[in-house]
Order: sequence, then structure tokens, then C-alpha cells
Amino acid sequence: MTTTAGSGFFARLLDPAQRSDPYPLYADMRAHGPTRLGRTPVVVLSSYRDCVTVLRHKAASVERHHASIPLGPTPVHDLAGEHAASLAGTASMLFRDAPDHTRLRRLVAKAFTPAVVRTLEPRITEIADAALDRAAERGHLDIVADLAYPLPITVICELLGVPLDDEPQLRQWSMLLARSLDPISATVTAGRPDPAHLVGASNELHDYFEQLVRRRTRSGEDLVSALIAAEESGDSLTHDELISTCVLLLIAGHETTVNLVANTTLALLRHRHYLAILGVAAPFATAVIEESLRYDPPVQLVPRIAREPINLPGIELAAGDLAIMLIAAANHDPAVFTDPTRFDPARAHRHLAFGLGQHFCLGAPLARLETSVAITRFARRVQNPRLAVDPPVYRDHITLRGPAAMPVAFTDIA
Repeated sequence: MTTTAGSGFFARLLDPAQRSDPYPLYADMRAHGPTRLGRTPVVVLSSYRDCVTVLRHKAASVERHHASIPLGPTPVHDLAGEHAASLAGTASMLFRDAPDHTRLRRLVAKAFTPAVVRTLEPRITEIADAALDRAAERGHLDIVADLAYPLPITVICELLGVPLDDEPQLRQWSMLLARSLDPISATVTAGRPDPAHLVGASNELHDYFEQLVRRRTRSGEDLVSALIAAEESGDSLTHDELISTCVLLLIAGHETTVNLVANTTLALLRHRHYLAILGVAAPFATAVIEESLRYDPPVQLVPRIAREPINLPGIELAAGDLAIMLIAAANHDPAVFTDPTRFDPARAHRHLAFGLGQHFCLGAPLARLETSVAITRFARRVQNPRLAVDPPVYRDHITLRGPAAMPVAFTDIA
């Protein structure tokens, strides 16, 4: 293993020029094998086998205080420090290990069940159709701005009981805080938000949900009220846990789905025979979405910290090492997926896009439903859609990958 080559691979990964198609680079990284970045405690994993091993390993942690180096941009509760004492100790379940994670997830899942998600389909369809109606009136359509973003943000705002008039401000805070998911700050400079701005956005979003929670009761019909009422064996969410959970649901409830809708639509527009099938066979959406999650996942990488040594073929993670798992690379591993660069909805689904184990994405059913509705309504209603720009311009983000804009030409919207 050559550490210089490893550092070179990661420098290329951070290069904005790679955003439009990072998959050839991922193939090079898989061929190189697990890679330590120079003399740092940072290891990059790109094979399916290695990523699955770490995701399932009992010594793999999401709590960043286990890391032997500072991480950043860190989760905002770590970033804020003395300027945001009210956030201390309020890490969301995304950054908590068992047993805290188990307790929090059980309480939140009680208010966020698949049965609740299924009841949302008529409303999600209304929102998608309204978005396409507005595009028809204007005579132009941007998949990101006009469909992929408005759909999930409207749904999560309605679920949380957040007034849609507040959405522009929430969007600004959310876009800033989503950048805190990028795990390495020392090597990322271009386009990285100032930590002070992240702290400010964190504090303002925290204060926003403080006020929102004060106006809710246990008997309300929105998700915040359900979270207030949620109990398990006499346990319940503390006030700070409730606030951090609301922030997590807002950001995770739409940021990744925006990319999933856009990436899936992009794949369909590049493989038009599948778009035609979807236009007349709505159930085909399930296979399309699962293949899109493998082929071009909205979350490209996830970090884990080794609490104890973890042995992998060709490398050992020492206690405190940070493992950056390139989920998007693992999803293209030819050892698992035949002809992985081909978009094929007929293949078996073994992707890692929603993770594995205890941190498997809680919002996966909602993301799948929202994307299914969006792409089926698009396929059925938008006549002769064509990409106006290919490849589209991508967001300046390492962890969450998706187009910043995706204008589509069309002849009509029925």
C-alpha cells in the first residue's frame, strides 16, 4: 500500500472537477485497495467487502470523540463550543452509539412508522402534481428547483408542523448544516462554509425549534407532537433530544431525497427506454429507485471511528482511526455487481445506499415513496423531456452528491 498514492486519490476525490463523474476514480481506488492517507489515522475504504465489514462491526462508532484527530466540519454540536452551550450534549441519534442510539431511534420510530408513511402518498402526489402544474404554466422545468427540492421540503415541513412561509429560511440553514456531514476539513477549503456561519445557523435553527416545540402539545397531529408524546417503557425524549431530533429530521428529511429524485430522473433521461416503461407501468418505479440507489447514491460516503482495532484484509484500523467508507464505490464493486457501470433495474438489490445495521436509514421508506411519486408523475405527465445540459452542474458537496440544477426541455406537461 502506497500512502502517497492514497493521498493523491483523496485529493482527486475532493477536486470539484470529479463531481460530474467520480466513478472512474472510485474504480482506481478499489483497485488500489484500502488506503491510509499519509501518516494520518484516516483510512479510505472502497470495496463492498470492507465497507460491509466496518458497517457491521461492533467496534465501529459514529461518536466522533473516539477519533484520534479532530474532525470537521464537525457535527454542529461539536463545532459550537462555548458559543452554543445550549447545544452541548444534544447530539442527534445520527452521532450516537448504542445504547443511546437504540433508545432514541425506538422513540422516534414510534412516531415515524411505515403505516404513517403510507398514508402520505395522496398528499405527496398532490404536491408533485402542483409542482409540475407550475412548471407547465411557466413553460420551463428545472428538476432540482421545481420538483426534487419542493417535494420533500414541503412534506417534511408539513410533518413537523412547520409553516411553509418559513421554508426559505429553513432551506438556508439546512444547506449550511448539511455541509457539516463532510468528514474532513483540513483538506477541504474551496467553497467550505465558515465555521462561524455553521454555528450561527445551528443556533438559529435550534432557537426556531425551541419556539416551535413550545407551541406544541402531546395531543397535536403533527410529528413534533407525536415525538413529545412518544414513550417506551416509561422513557421519553428529553427536551434537548427533541430539539436535536427535529433538526435531524428537517435536514435528513429532504437533503438526501433531493439528490435521490434528481439522480434517478437523470438516469431515466439518459436511459429513455426505462423512462418510457415507467410512463405506462408505475410499479416499475420500485426497481428503478433501487438501481438508482446503487448506481448513483445520494450519500457517497459515510464515516466510522474504530473504538478498538478492526482487522481488514490488507490493513488494520487502530483504535481512534477514522474509516471513510466510499459507499458509492462499494455499490460499483464488480466483485458483487456484474457490469456495475450499467444502469440495470433488473439486477438484484444489495446496495449500501441506506447503510447497514443499527444506523440503517430511518427515513428510507419516506425517501422511496417521495421518489416513486416524483418519477412516476414526471414520466407520465412530462412529454418528450430532454436534458438541456448534460452533465448538469453539481453541488459543491463531498458527502451528498447531486445536481445543483437540472433544466429539462419538453413539448408539454399533461
